[in-house]
Amino acid sequence: MPLSLQEISDRIEINDLLTRYTTAIDTKDYGLLDTCFLPDAELDYVSSGGIKGAYPEVRQWLEKALSAFPMTVHYISNSVIELKGDRASGKTLVNNPMGFPKPDGSLHIFTVGAYYIDELVRTEEGWRIAKRIEEQVYLEGSLPEALQIPTE
Repeated sequence: MPLSLQEISDRIEINDLLTRYTTAIDTKDYGLLDTCFLPDAELDYVSSGGIKGAYPEVRQWLEKALSAFPMTVHYISNSVIELKGDRASGKTLVNNPMGFPKPDGSLHIFTVGAYYIDELVRTEEGWRIAKRIEEQVYLEGSLPEALQIPTE
């Protein structure tokens, strides 16, 4: 069944939103990140070692956590978006190489593979994420020693 012009527009706008999120995270532009979420959005990054909570709390955590990484690259693909009027749900694959500084100045590179499970809402300012759950699927390489949780 062909898509309507509104559905095509919504899909492009949602794709732009997802790309804007990755740009904001990778450039550490937290003002841009604010344009991706509803102010009271619920976020859950627990599966990859993060926190769960309301956007303001998680934003503060992201700023602190990501400041340790001079390099992150978020590749997103294979988005499956289901439109429901002014709401949508989505599942997007993310491949995220990250670089953590070693004492010698080089980077310890590891990659997180995950899905973003999103609930999205159309607002007057455009589409925004109302809820996001990150479901980690794999970790390629090893976590840097400084990030490993000691086992007893």
